[in-house]
Amino acid sequence: MAGLGNPGPGYAAHRHNVGRMALAELAQRIGTGFTNHKANASVAEGRLVPGGPKLVLAAPHTFMNLSGGPVAALLRFYSLEPERLIVLHDELDIPFDTIRLKSGGGHGGHNGVRDIAAAIGTGEFTRVRIGIGRPPGRQDAADFVLTPFTKAEREVLPNLLADAADATELVITDGLLEAQQRFHAPRE
Repeated sequence: MAGLGNPGPGYAAHRHNVGRMALAELAQRIGTGFTNHKANASVAEGRLVPGGPKLVLAAPHTFMNLSGGPVAALLRFYSLEPERLIVLHDELDIPFDTIRLKSGGGHGGHNGVRDIAAAIGTGEFTRVRIGIGRPPGRQDAADFVLTPFTKAEREVLPNLLADAADATELVITDGLLEAQQRFHAPRE
């Protein structure tokens, strides 16, 4: 799986990096750390449960819009089909603090997803779409994604990251449909 974002500490707390933040949550849960990989990414390997399938967690070292090269290289290195790929990424068109899951389809204007689909030759992979909401007023979307979360959002962010990690785990253990039924249901 790949958590999308931009490299470096200057971007770490930005909305565009929420995919990487959720990936870090998953790595912490499975008790593994990241190491540099020749595919121009940080990679962690581990299992959700002893004897379960091996997971490969990757954070490309490239900027978001160039995520495809490292992701394609890792799929080749681990001999994985694109259908096994899960991409965690920010989503403007989903309200903040909301998770949506899908497999395949278009990129929806997300340049990181667009670059991955172009590099691997298909859009048929699973996406964990982490809602960051639309920019306020007339703020440009490209500027908005490169801003930190507000104080109120930072208070909710740990729950959002936990939900993204839970959704990813559920996709792995029980399948996409089960995860969609849980995370797309109205909240009580």
